[in-house]
Amino acid sequence: MEYREIGKTGMKVSNLSFGASSLGGVFRSLKEENGIKAVHTAVENGINFIDVSPYYGHLKAETVLGKALKNIDRSRYYISTKVGRYGKDGVNYWDYSRKKAKESVYESIERLNVDYVDLINIHDIEFADLEQICNETLPTLVDLRNEGVVKHVGITNLNLRHFKYVVDHVPTGTVESILSFCHYTLNDDALSDYMDYFESKNIGIINASPYSMGLLTERGVPDWHPAPEALKRLARKAVEVCKSKGIPIEQLAVAFSVSNPRIATTLFSTTNPENVLKTIRYAESPINRELIKEIQKIFEPGYRDTWVNS
Repeated sequence: MEYREIGKTGMKVSNLSFGASSLGGVFRSLKEENGIKAVHTAVENGINFIDVSPYYGHLKAETVLGKALKNIDRSRYYISTKVGRYGKDGVNYWDYSRKKAKESVYESIERLNVDYVDLINIHDIEFADLEQICNETLPTLVDLRNEGVVKHVGITNLNLRHFKYVVDHVPTGTVESILSFCHYTLNDDALSDYMDYFESKNIGIINASPYSMGLLTERGVPDWHPAPEALKRLARKAVEVCKSKGIPIEQLAVAFSVSNPRIATTLFSTTNPENVLKTIRYAESPINRELIKEIQKIFEPGYRDTWVNS
């Protein structure tokens, strides 16, 4: 396992990391004991960064993760969670206020069975008033950082341009990391355009969803996937080409996403311990540059095509 620092935080994290969204039954039904074992398997095999949110499964992911973390020494992992996006009684809602952000952090700490959070993120800022993010939410998290309740502060988002707006409108050092998803994959490397900017600000880069939320899998996209139909058709073609070469597209996708040393870590999510081990093997597999070029050529008509988050 390769370890890289997130910006200038001092956190040396595995280049492949565990996204705990699946622990909330976000993508399919969950057997809690399997989810807990998946977390243990990840940590036992060198993964030391775990990301979660109270939004995932509407508190369930944090609750299950908290059970898993009870039996893991605190020095073996960094924990990242979020504020701003939530759910209750099956209904999603957003609250980026100072009051809710502070309450949310303390509630997450309790659910996770930890004394502090290594990285606290504002979740999906594209849903927020960015002025509120800059003038209320982030200052609240900085206060908690100064108090030692959280160690570092970051933001997450689908729309890359929002990252730059926020960073440009807050004091230097406020934002220490960004978490971007579906923008450093075989079909979309738009995150590359912002790497120089983030590095100039000493901001670490976290990449999520190397499979582009299921687009780059042999199983294929779930019914809810928001990608345009044309992009889904290109993905199916790419899957078949990889099959013909004897390489699962999942292996190529993970190897590509973790290969960029400018990205601190890439998050994947599963509740299956065997899938954890398989994904680690993918991350450690030799990268097939020629096949990557071939797959990116297939995606060319829809390369960097994105979608609206929901």
